[in-house]
Amino acid sequence: MNASDRPHPGWLEISIEIHPVAFEALSAFLFDMGCTGLASGNSKQFELKGYLPLEQDEGGIRRKIEAFFGELERIFPEAARATLKLTRMKNQDWSRNWRKFFHPQQITSNLMILPPWEEVPALAKGHIIRIDPGPAFGTGQHATTQMCLKAMEKVTLVRPWTMLDVGTGSGILAIYAAMLRAEKVLALDIDPEAVRWAKKNIRLNGTSGAIELSMKPLAELRGAFTLLVANLLPEEIFRLLPQFPRLILPGGWLILSGFMKVHTKEMRKLLDGHGLRDRETLFQRDWACMICKKGDEEAV
Repeated sequence: MNASDRPHPGWLEISIEIHPVAFEALSAFLFDMGCTGLASGNSKQFELKGYLPLEQDEGGIRRKIEAFFGELERIFPEAARATLKLTRMKNQDWSRNWRKFFHPQQITSNLMILPPWEEVPALAKGHIIRIDPGPAFGTGQHATTQMCLKAMEKVTLVRPWTMLDVGTGSGILAIYAAMLRAEKVLALDIDPEAVRWAKKNIRLNGTSGAIELSMKPLAELRGAFTLLVANLLPEEIFRLLPQFPRLILPGGWLILSGFMKVHTKEMRKLLDGHGLRDRETLFQRDWACMICKKGDEEAV
């Protein structure tokens, strides 16, 4: 029997309730473990679900996650009450369960996010982005992604304009830039699986002509962009932020998210030290998104 003919072993659903401050770090950890996809939902704290093939060692997975909880608690005391539940699922059950997390999302009056299997609502207006969730972050469900999309409608962009998407994930922000008629979009990610999935979503939305996908390190980039968007883990923001100013044109914009609203003051001070002035801060649940301008010149 060929490997392709063997029945799928089924899935192990990893369900975790945790304070939202640790969501990004936990998401990255589960992706590194090999989770095929992640879904989030609201509970008394915050629920995150990931899926692994059942052929993996269930006991070893539990021990590994619980050990990571200990590391998280040292960084995020709020995560001390995290709970873990593991559930075995048949392949067909996983498929149905996975899809129930993704449904039409009206982000703004001008933008709706749809899974590929949903019909376009009769009264839908404006832009429609179809996103296949896959294993990449950025389905339009999470607050930081939604705020970045809203922020992209708020900045003043005079054509021709360009965008750099740092940590593109599913490609959703790059796709919206193309729909907003960016002349060029460079979408970066260091995860090959994310790049593969972003390419799929970019094709799904017919925006391949405007978007270049790359795994090139930020330090190797040359040139500057009208808009830089970065929805990243806080530690990645701190590591990469010193490089952002040279990649933004004078008078250009930075949209930054991936951090909690309690860290806004600290983030504003850091940005100000790099010549990036906070013009507006968006808040959704416990998350923040900052819209910054480089210098005092008019946007190009």
